[in-house]
Amino acid sequence: MTHYRYPRAQDHVPLILLVPGAPLSDGHWMNRWAGWSEHCRVLELGLWDEPHRNTWVNKLNLAIRRADRPVVIVTDDIAALALAWWVEFEAVAQENPVLGAIVVNPPNMDLPGADRRLARFGACPRQTLPFTAFMVGDLDASAAQQRSTIRLAKDWGASPVCDHVRGDWSAGWMMLQDLLGEVPTASVAPDWTYDENLAVRQALRQWAGI
Repeated sequence: MTHYRYPRAQDHVPLILLVPGAPLSDGHWMNRWAGWSEHCRVLELGLWDEPHRNTWVNKLNLAIRRADRPVVIVTDDIAALALAWWVEFEAVAQENPVLGAIVVNPPNMDLPGADRRLARFGACPRQTLPFTAFMVGDLDASAAQQRSTIRLAKDWGASPVCDHVRGDWSAGWMMLQDLLGEVPTASVAPDWTYDENLAVRQALRQWAGI
């Protein structure tokens, strides 16, 4: 288990690590966020088509250790597994440098054969994450994908959210500010209508059996 030390953490602005699971286009919301704040940094894990679990975890671990300040991690796609395996390998407990995480569009872990990249990671860790987390599924995703997302959120102890992850994804930026304590939780709202909100939440609870 790694022990982290950084001086006067309360005086440091947290580093936002933006961790994609595939190469980013210029207009991707992660690149846009990185341009909005000097405290946002894109961490490219590489080996996109044939990801190597230990290499990805080591790159994430090194970025966290080099930050020398608290960190918030935002993952997209299969990069969620790098985060989960970092928690597993490092035996991360409540006392750790990660303040929270936003896990966006994780892969369908109920159908690992549907994405050959998943075989490179082995079984998906299912333990509760030791920090505050949102798990965001796309509102337009298939029912199977949404079922997988809500189950994974339940296992990881993350708050499930469905949203349209498009453009600048301003709702996600608000979630990030909530994790940083910059806005009250009540102001964090996904980009959906009231009726969509009720319908999606009811459907997700039914699919997850909760």
